[in-house]
Amino acid sequence: MNTEQLKELVVDALEDRKGVDIKILDVRDKSSVTDILVIVGGNSSRQVKALADSVVEKAKASGVQPLGMEGQQESSWVLVDLGDVVVHVMLPETRDFYNLEKLWGEDAPGGASGND
Repeated sequence: MNTEQLKELVVDALEDRKGVDIKILDVRDKSSVTDILVIVGGNSSRQVKALADSVVEKAKASGVQPLGMEGQQESSWVLVDLGDVVVHVMLPETRDFYNLEKLWGEDAPGGASGND
């Protein structure tokens, strides 16, 4: 599965579980670790966990084995590492505090990003 297909799979999984304010950042020019960051909000710890679980389930069903998943216990910020695509699922207050969109977005050193 190529990066674009994986990104679409992630977005579909997040939309299925009513993810809030999905942002896609192309970080190929800024990171050697991943190509795409997907940032999404959840309205509760339960929804954050459900969003992350949905991404993992759809990825596995499509033959993509996640490289890792962090933060499931606290569920204020769950990271799902799919290699070329890394997904950050966050509660609103966590998302506001860390502001990954600004950190990795077009204002960050290295150039513009692609937000969908």
